[in-house]
Amino acid sequence: MATGSVQTGTEPNLRVGSGLMALAGVGFIGYGVIFFILNFSDDFLELGITTEQVPVTRDEIKQFSPELFEYVSHLHIAIAGFLIALGVALAALAWLGVQNGQRWAWWTAVVTAVLAVGVALPAHYPNDFDTIEHLGPIYLAVAIFVVGALLTLRVAVPRPGVHRPGE
Repeated sequence: MATGSVQTGTEPNLRVGSGLMALAGVGFIGYGVIFFILNFSDDFLELGITTEQVPVTRDEIKQFSPELFEYVSHLHIAIAGFLIALGVALAALAWLGVQNGQRWAWWTAVVTAVLAVGVALPAHYPNDFDTIEHLGPIYLAVAIFVVGALLTLRVAVPRPGVHRPGE
């Protein structure tokens, strides 16, 4: 029965690539923590979103509708939680699975990242929420992740004729 693994994480590309993928996961964790903290700050709005994009302050939202304020706050907290969980998943899959040549871990990490970014990013562009301050950290994390995924691509697509243990 095939295990979907390759030797070990001893090859430089596998070590460096999985490390970069894990680093990107840590970046998502950091972004989620910032999201969480900003929710309780005077800024209230997300990182890189100012009154230029949303022309009201925290207090104005609260004064207009305390219920709306609490609703937006709960969304910020939920997004923060999902970002942190995404980061933990990507870092763990990369460090514990991809680095050890686990094909399922590579595919799971890549599909997870593509789904998360593919669903979240498009909503930013029509309403001008695509500031570099807002999306820049995500772009950076995604770029780091992509480089790592490309360096470890042989985990997902093994070379022809190379015997993989367990196959």
